[in-house]
Formats: sequence, C-alpha cells, structure tokens
Amino acid sequence: MNKITLPILFVFVLIACNTQPNKNTDVGEKVIPVIKANSKIIDLQDGPNYFKAAGSIVPGVNPNIYKTSSQKVTLYTDLDSISLDITPNAKEQHNFVILLNGKDSVNMQVVWEQSRLDILKKAVDYNYSDGRFVPEFTYQPQDDPNLLKTRKELKLDSIAGNGSQLSQIFNLLHWVHNSVRHDGYSNNPENKNAIDLIKVCKTENRGVSCRMMAIMLNECYLAMGIKSRYVTCLPKDREDNDCHVINMVYSDQLDKWIWIDPTFNAYVMDENGDLLGISEVRERLIKEQVLVLNADANWNRTSLQTKRNYLETYMAKNLYRFQIPLVSEYGAETWAAGKQITFVELLPLDDKEQTPQRKEEINKQLGTRFTYYKTNNPDKFWTKPE
Repeated sequence: MNKITLPILFVFVLIACNTQPNKNTDVGEKVIPVIKANSKIIDLQDGPNYFKAAGSIVPGVNPNIYKTSSQKVTLYTDLDSISLDITPNAKEQHNFVILLNGKDSVNMQVVWEQSRLDILKKAVDYNYSDGRFVPEFTYQPQDDPNLLKTRKELKLDSIAGNGSQLSQIFNLLHWVHNSVRHDGYSNNPENKNAIDLIKVCKTENRGVSCRMMAIMLNECYLAMGIKSRYVTCLPKDREDNDCHVINMVYSDQLDKWIWIDPTFNAYVMDENGDLLGISEVRERLIKEQVLVLNADANWNRTSLQTKRNYLETYMAKNLYRFQIPLVSEYGAETWAAGKQITFVELLPLDDKEQTPQRKEEINKQLGTRFTYYKTNNPDKFWTKPE
C-alpha cells in the first residue's frame, strides 16, 4: 500500500520467450520493430525529460506497458534505440521488441495516458459548505509517558537543538531521514513506534516504508510539543497501490501547517521562500504557480530530487485525495485487541466514491475496530490545532 516508485525510475518488465528475432517481426499484418540490447538498463527520453538509467528490464509481465503523457518517447539500450511518435489516444498502442543478449525476445508496449497533473486539475473543486459530521482532531500531549520515553531514549532535545521551533522541525526531519533507509517494499514491523522502528532498522539492517518514516517523525514532533499528523496522499485510481505518506506540521511561528516529507527530506516553498502546506502545494500545482523544492531533497542520500519529478510527476498523482488519523498519538498504528482507530478522508467533488460518509470495520484477527469518515470540506480537514 505504501510502496513508492521513485519519480525518476521507470521499471520496464519483460518476459523471456524462445523466439530469436533478428529483424522486424510481423504480427498479423503489422510489422513490429526490433531493437537489440545486452544490458537490462534503459535510458529514456520522455518528451522534454531525459532520464539516465531510467529503469531495468525485469522478467514478469507480457507485454511490459509503459504509459506516457508525452507525444514522443525515445528509448535507449546499450546497443540500440527506438523513437515513437505518440498520439493522444488511450486506445492506440505502440509495440516493439527488445532482443536481449541475442536470444531473449522482450515484448514492449508504449501507450498514451492523460498526465497526472491534468487529472489533478479536474479535481480542483471541493464543497466548503459540507456540514456532515466529522469528529474533532486531537493531539497527544507531550507529557504522555510514551512520548516522554521517546524524547529521552532518542535524545530528541539534543537532536532538535535550542533554536527556534522551525529549526527544531527541520533538525528532526533531517535526523529521521538520515537515521533510517526508505524501502517501499518492506514489511511493516509489528510495533510501529519511533523507538522500535529505529531499533528494528539497525538490528536487521533494513529500511521501512514511507508510512513508517512519517509515523516515526510524527511521534518525535509530538514528543517535543509540536503538533503534527501523518498524511496518506492518495491517487484517484483506487487500483493503484502506490501512495505516499508525509507529515503536516504546525508552525506556531508561521501560524500554519507546513509540508514535511521524511522519505525525501523535502519541504516546499513559494517564489518568496515562504514555506507551504499540503493544501497550498496542491492548489499551486493545479494553478501552475511557482513551487520551489529545497535543494537537498533526496532519496536515501543517493538521488537528488527535482521539482518536476517530485512534485509535478510523482506527487501530482498522489495529491488527489488525503487520509489522516483522527488522533495523532504514540503507536497510532500498532493495532491490538480493543483498540479504536479512526481515519478521516478528504475527497474532491470529482471523486466517484463519495459514500458512505461513515463506515465501520472490525479486524477479527486483531480485534481492532476501524471507523472511516469522508468529507468534501477542506476547512474541516486542514483545521488548525486548538
């Protein structure tokens, strides 16, 4: 669910066949182009964007489908290349074959799809008059015993420092980002709290999902008396299992929520360098207004991020709808018998699943009860903490 595909990484999947084509292949009456490769690594020119080592050919699906919103795509192998002119028509398919190592035939397909940003632009409308009941959001006080333990064991006072609240917010962001590795395909540990998450990463030399990183950072902020929530940012397509989880952190200095992403060590500003919240970033993307990503935004201390890849490509998909827990607290997702978990989801009017407004579920294996609320009212969802 919290799997994340890097904005610059396009994974091409191949299936190895027994045929060994050495020229264009006929399929029915249509000639299918064939290109050669010895390496599985692929470079890609997608419209104006060039991606070095954009993906890897991996056995699995036939054909591999690459979706683009550009009108021209050029794919480069270590031996060859192919350029395709793409018609903005979802029904049109552009097929070709990669002959890998002179023996394995790899079926590839490029199709056009509407851009993620264009999909987001159609979801601009909310209903600020939506008066359906949504419970009030609450924040665990910093003198809670578990948060006191978190503050002491993780030495958060030393990490946060003695500067302004904003400097503490950023110091804690950088510390979580540098302390654990992101791995979107990892299994979530049983105990989902900052202390145990850091411990399991060190003990097992492993990473955790973006959701676990945001939960860790959320608890660190709460332990320091900083109001915070972790926010699941979701796409329109409910069959798309890729989402992203970040933090909304309340700055008393600025009197507003700000965007904080521990996976990418990222925050977002306007043209004047003013920090922006999630709702502001979404609105500015839709209106194509200036957005500035911090220069040191990166993935796992290896891949620097750009505004185009991180915001306009990746997050544009995952800013369609949002879900947050009603109670921001320690161990929010360490589920147990008798525990009550409540989530609230903000939907644009464009979304097709507006009902039911309230739903309850019980996980019989865990004995945990889940309640879900839906709203179209951003003012209720992004309300300031008391």
